[in-house]
Amino acid sequence: MAFFWSCLRFGWLVTVGLAAADMKLDCGPDYMTLVWTDSRSQADPSLFRLGSCFPTSFTPREVVFNVELDDCNFRRLVSGNELNYTNDLLYTSSPDSYVLPFTVPVVCSYQRPKNWYPMRYDPVFSTYGVEDLVFHIDLMNDDFSGPAESTTFPLGSMIPIMASVEQVTHQPLLVLLEECVATTTPDLQIAADMYTIITNKGCLVDSKSSRSKFEERQKVSELRLLLQTFRFGLSQEVYIHCTMAAWDPNGLDNTKKACHYVKDHRWELLDNPVYSSLCDCCDSTCKARKARSPGAGNGLVQKAVIGPLTITDLAS
Repeated sequence: MAFFWSCLRFGWLVTVGLAAADMKLDCGPDYMTLVWTDSRSQADPSLFRLGSCFPTSFTPREVVFNVELDDCNFRRLVSGNELNYTNDLLYTSSPDSYVLPFTVPVVCSYQRPKNWYPMRYDPVFSTYGVEDLVFHIDLMNDDFSGPAESTTFPLGSMIPIMASVEQVTHQPLLVLLEECVATTTPDLQIAADMYTIITNKGCLVDSKSSRSKFEERQKVSELRLLLQTFRFGLSQEVYIHCTMAAWDPNGLDNTKKACHYVKDHRWELLDNPVYSSLCDCCDSTCKARKARSPGAGNGLVQKAVIGPLTITDLAS
């Protein structure tokens, strides 16, 4: 991350009051230092987490995190001319504590490097005994041959999106999008309104009222979505939040599927239309109908976000 040296705003400090506590944040070129001080010592300092990271050190009254921005599951987002690294300071509490669990947002802001866009979200995590998996979700060009050259889309046009998983030495895995919603904020938890694209464990509900659809797979580890632009968030920055999953290709059921609506027909299962009955629940609630097979639990789920992108109305 050496290229950040020229665009960093040094010495950025933030103080946030929560009860009797203070948080001080110092953002470096590729690291950050966070100090949480509680003058009343009511919180158990060992129960603090910054994303997935444990405290670097703590005392009865102070918790310190010295971490790199590539660690702790920081989210990298562009907003206007800013490149933001965001995370959450979490306090999990304990059953006998008087201090309730809480979450405080943490943000390090930098000037956006020229010609840089957050086209890829690359969370990496352990698979509990198998090889690490790397998920990607990207805005693509029209034929899915490479990244999109622009993040601006006219109303009515198609937004090509590809989700994929790097399998490394793992057995072949089928990548799916379980849920996707559009908001005008990179933080889904504070979104005042949202537009539902995919819900119900893989149902592309947007396809019932648009030309949106899943494209035929080229690989089981890739899922291509053509999403027709919508009026939600028109001319604003739009973020698409998705839940991605990777499963055994032989373990499809009505909670592990990719379904889109074929006009004047019915819901259709992308990977094998013969079994489109798995999509019948898309107009109600999709729940597992039977116990999972022994291998069906070998899947992983990860949150991802694309954006910002802009939808413009050429007629206005």
